[in-house]
Amino acid sequence: MSPVPSSMLRIDALRSVYDRLTDRVVITIMGAVAAELQAIGHRPNQFYLQHAMGLASSMGLGVALTRPELSVVVFDGDGSVLMNLGGLTTLARYRPRNLVHVVFDNESLLSVGGFPTATSTGSDITAMAAAAGIPRAVTVRTVDDFVSAFDEAIAAHELTTIVAKVDAKGPAGFVTDLALLENRFEFQRWLKKAGARTTHPAS
Repeated sequence: MSPVPSSMLRIDALRSVYDRLTDRVVITIMGAVAAELQAIGHRPNQFYLQHAMGLASSMGLGVALTRPELSVVVFDGDGSVLMNLGGLTTLARYRPRNLVHVVFDNESLLSVGGFPTATSTGSDITAMAAAAGIPRAVTVRTVDDFVSAFDEAIAAHELTTIVAKVDAKGPAGFVTDLALLENRFEFQRWLKKAGARTTHPAS
């Protein structure tokens, strides 16, 4: 079954909220999301979780719980979420108010050949998130709706999952010139300094 057509590209969605990410913790899953966000512009508050498919939300949860004064945004993918569905129940169990979980759903494993995921045959990540107990879960299909949902999630100070249905199109390559260790230490230094200059209360 071929992916359902969408009117939104992931990179356009990322561009639409890029200016809102300046002083927030940003964690992405591997592959197209990481490559496209770096292409828009790397910042030291952006961590690209390589070689750990399915665990972006888990890392985001850890940061959100240990640094409740910071606003955390996780950019995930449908393939990754489906590999770690328990991550949704764990998010719901702890319900950090300072975390927004964005899932770009292109109904395929784009970075490893474009094999279809379960969402291409009817599985609904938004419904799964809601059933797991996540307080706010929504599906969007256009850039305008994505921006509105993102802004509402930030303003709500409530754990939110936004499933953004996007076309199965990505960058020409998925590897960038940012070294993993460089990203790690740069992000670590940013986190250490962030508390003094950033206040996004979790409640």
